[in-house]
Amino acid sequence: MTLWFVFALMTAAAIFAVLLPLGLRSRAQVQGSETFVYKDQLAEIDRDLAAGLIVAAEADAARTEIGRRLLAAADQADHAPLQSSHKLRRAAAVLALVGLPAVAFAVYLPLGSPRLPDFPLAARSHAPDAQSLDGLVAQVERHLEKSPTDGRGWSVLAPVLLRTGRYEDAVRAFRNSITYNGESADRRADLGEAMTAAASGVVTDQAKAEFERAHALNADEPKANYFLGLAAEQDGRKADAASIWRAMLDKASADAPWRPLVQQALARVGQPVAPALSDQAAAAGQNMSEADRETMIRGMVERLATRLKQNGEDVDGWLRLVRAYVVMGDREKAKSALTDARQAVGKDAERLRQLNEGLKNLGLEG
Repeated sequence: MTLWFVFALMTAAAIFAVLLPLGLRSRAQVQGSETFVYKDQLAEIDRDLAAGLIVAAEADAARTEIGRRLLAAADQADHAPLQSSHKLRRAAAVLALVGLPAVAFAVYLPLGSPRLPDFPLAARSHAPDAQSLDGLVAQVERHLEKSPTDGRGWSVLAPVLLRTGRYEDAVRAFRNSITYNGESADRRADLGEAMTAAASGVVTDQAKAEFERAHALNADEPKANYFLGLAAEQDGRKADAASIWRAMLDKASADAPWRPLVQQALARVGQPVAPALSDQAAAAGQNMSEADRETMIRGMVERLATRLKQNGEDVDGWLRLVRAYVVMGDREKAKSALTDARQAVGKDAERLRQLNEGLKNLGLEG
């Protein structure tokens, strides 16, 4: 009821704003009456001069001033607004009283929703974005239904479907991307990844065939090589898996984004690796003797240990340090580093979980 009362007040205010100017009388009559007053004053001056009450100079000055006022009044009367008739004002009033509500209801009935509940500002600020990811995906899918040969559309849609967990749809999208964009190593590897995800992480024979095709197109395709190693691990051939993954690390740069994943995979099959050398250090190490190279690596490990004592929140750093000690055969230092790492991140449950997950299969106690 409050809402309708407010609407009624707003309508009344609008009608009043329309009727107010129509009800005002024109000032033309008042302005016109001023000319008669000034003419009477001129006649009175002539009478006073004839009676000898004023001299000629005073009469001329008075006539000049009254004449100026008379001209001004006449000019205002010429520019005064036309006076509307009483019938026109009444017709306008009726139109405002009846027409405005009628037009308002005619617009509201097809567009309004009187039973729609309130939508407070707080809830409105948390409303989902109209251009959410699901909406964009649906938009692309509708486009591809109309244009199924749009290879670019399939290449855009496929990885999004994979990330959102629609694995079967992602497999179909990757297949269409290959069909309409052509074959390449990364597209074959992406298709194999989608097949593996659809099989709950198991590298099936079909997925393995896609990875082998990708490897044939590009022997250094990282995704294909990683999953071929994973297939070997799942078949129980851990040595073959470790061989594939070590070959990947030997060819990769120190900042390769997938390096930590491969290092964890090697640790999982019992083959941890030492910290990766930078490109400059690796190039310099090729010209060193075995003893000098070992000294350089130990120096890097000790610098890493010193840095972690100053900032112990780096979980990846602790993992590299412990694995390096294991590879170097110094298990006591590895256990000591593990103890220090758990003390450093013990107050952060998530970091502690990441540390314990990364240290599996290292054979360390405690």
